[in-house]
Amino acid sequence: MNSTAFRCWAEIDLAALRRNAALARDRVGPNVELLAIVKANGYGHGMMRVAEALAAEAHLFGVANLEEATQLRESVDHPIMILGPALPEEREPIVRKQFIPSVSNLEEAMAFDQTATNAPAAINFVIDTGMGRMGTLAADAANAVEQIATLRNVRLHSISTHLPVADEDEEFTRRQLSDFAELVRHIRIATPKDCKVHVLLSAGVLGFFNTAFNIVRPGLMLYGSSPLPQFQNLLAPVMTFKTRVVLVRDLPAGSSVSYGRTFVTPGPMRVATLSVGYADGYSRHLSGRGTSVLINGKRCPLLGRVTMDLTMVDVSALPEVRTGDEAVLFGRQAGEEILASELAERAGTIPWEIFTGIGSRVRRVYL
Repeated sequence: MNSTAFRCWAEIDLAALRRNAALARDRVGPNVELLAIVKANGYGHGMMRVAEALAAEAHLFGVANLEEATQLRESVDHPIMILGPALPEEREPIVRKQFIPSVSNLEEAMAFDQTATNAPAAINFVIDTGMGRMGTLAADAANAVEQIATLRNVRLHSISTHLPVADEDEEFTRRQLSDFAELVRHIRIATPKDCKVHVLLSAGVLGFFNTAFNIVRPGLMLYGSSPLPQFQNLLAPVMTFKTRVVLVRDLPAGSSVSYGRTFVTPGPMRVATLSVGYADGYSRHLSGRGTSVLINGKRCPLLGRVTMDLTMVDVSALPEVRTGDEAVLFGRQAGEEILASELAERAGTIPWEIFTGIGSRVRRVYL
């Protein structure tokens, strides 16, 4: 089906996706494995198609939970790491399907040891060095890892930690990485030599690549958005979010636009109605924040509040606009560009939420 038949769609440039993955690999060197993060439906880009496109670049894939891992297994044969904690009833299928669970403590590791009676289960042991979300505290980690290494039915695939402020606080992050490296040196004495280590997420790969350890976990950067603005020019945006003009109207001065009458036309104005709203993932928080869309390569200001299914923009400067014309919500059109990070800033959020918030009725078109 041609994209011109869609009302609202997202074009996914798979070649750009692969270029961003290649950049991540080049940045950390040939001896570091790439754990490509494809959770949350590939950050809204389509998990299955993203993983298939990255099959030659990635060594393994990262998902959030068992459901995602099971779905992804239909597309790729790579090792799949589950990054979130497992529920007790999920341990048996995780072991049976040979996924790599992330465990936060000795008790979880022992539970997997009791479950994996046919063959050792590979696990990723998480150490909490500042994220506060999961993992064993750093002070207790060496002892826990030493005990886990003695379990008969569990194999330490890797140990890992997470960087909470790699895109905000360089000093804290460098200290965190240094302390973690020292902890890893201590742990290495008592653990199997083939146990791998990973810590760097996208901001880490871009800004702290000299501490790559054995595996890196790029997510956002794969999709062409940099958590560190100074590196944005290195990346190729992967998604272009598009919709179509469904109505063009000429409104007189004093006309109110959308719910709440937050915008009233100061003079005669040509207004285009777009077939996109917050149900599609075009955030209501973009309302009244100086947001624009691209039509015919020109920025057209958003008017009033974004509604569930429709959004209005000012096209007074574009008399040639007609029903059916294409509008770009983020992406490039005729030499002008709106980045997902720009929308995130306008909406008071982050690019991750912009991407993952794009709804299921938005068709994905793969280029």
